[in-house]
Amino acid sequence: MISQTYVTRRESIYNGFARNRNTVRYTKKSLGSISQIAIICMLTIVFGLIYVAEGTKATSYDYEISSVESEINEMTVLKDDLAVEKARLNSVATARNSTVAAAMEDATVTGYVKE
Repeated sequence: MISQTYVTRRESIYNGFARNRNTVRYTKKSLGSISQIAIICMLTIVFGLIYVAEGTKATSYDYEISSVESEINEMTVLKDDLAVEKARLNSVATARNSTVAAAMEDATVTGYVKE
């Protein structure tokens, strides 16, 4: 005896058509190896540029600090010079106003030496 089984087209496993099933299978798209290498290289370059930019900021701050320190040194030298000048002028004024200086006679030319 020949046994026959009844299989409808809808339930057929071989032809790919079935109720509530897609007939096309999609594969996920992914980046290739060259694209991945290019992206990694670009990220490395970007991070390198960020690192260099931050390094130059620190260097520029160092230059600003050194210029301010040189100005401070120049001002300190000028202050010392002005302190010496002030002391000299005060000593002259103090000598003129002293009682000893008031008792002195004014200097006058009494004569010249003749040969």
